[in-house]
Amino acid sequence: MTRQVESFEDDSGAVVYYHRHGNGGGLVGRGAVVADSARLEPMTYVEPHARVGACTRVGHGSWIDRQVQVGERTIIGDAVKVGHGAIIGNRVHIGSHSRIGAGAVIEHGARLAADSTVPDGGRVTAQPRRRADAVTEKRPSVSKRQKNLAA
Repeated sequence: MTRQVESFEDDSGAVVYYHRHGNGGGLVGRGAVVADSARLEPMTYVEPHARVGACTRVGHGSWIDRQVQVGERTIIGDAVKVGHGAIIGNRVHIGSHSRIGAGAVIEHGARLAADSTVPDGGRVTAQPRRRADAVTEKRPSVSKRQKNLAA
């Protein structure tokens, strides 16, 4: 059985404690809030004071930095780094190996392909979806014969 509390020494020599999340076994820092229905894959880190919403999946080896807010029903791929204070909305999809800069904002419903980079303070908006019933009708073309008859 894996241990429920892990401790590591950071770069400054201070000991940092994490507990294992019940759904997937990812590591959650003190003061971080992760919904029970969220899935944190193994070797995923959620740093202190970050928040991860309900039904969200954070892939293997991803790192959610301090004070990040991740919305509900969001998918974060494997090996993604989300910088300090970033805000990720609901129903967002971030492809694997992406880098989200500090203070970046990813709006609700946005999609990022694998290996995407969002700079510090950047903003990603969702592209509106086209509905099938919203397709504009084309005007019928007028044949040469019809033009000649009309003249």
